[in-house]
Amino acid sequence: MIVEMDCLFCKIIAGEIPSKKVYEDELVYAFEDIDPQAPVHFLVIPKQHIAGAGAVTAENSAVVAHIFEVIARIAQEKNLTGGYRVITNQGQDAGQTVNHLHFHVMAGRPMTWPAG
Repeated sequence: MIVEMDCLFCKIIAGEIPSKKVYEDELVYAFEDIDPQAPVHFLVIPKQHIAGAGAVTAENSAVVAHIFEVIARIAQEKNLTGGYRVITNQGQDAGQTVNHLHFHVMAGRPMTWPAG
């Protein structure tokens, strides 16, 4: 498994930085956002370091499919029957602040567009 030790999310996965775990398996880690933008706001990340959506390839795309399976499972467990939003950002102009593929899952209030 590829990790980047200067990556914030790789350090969270390694347990070097504390987080409030929501879910974990051999491929992914999910944890509560430290600055939630909705009553429910957690992130789901691959344990393998993938820099962002632009770095998804045929070789690593199966983990992305697995992430969406995990999101659906967590949403069901959290009873998010009113719906939820899944967001990923690619690059600085899109608002990506950590260069490790991650999906924000937000729920618990009506969402607006764009952002919010």
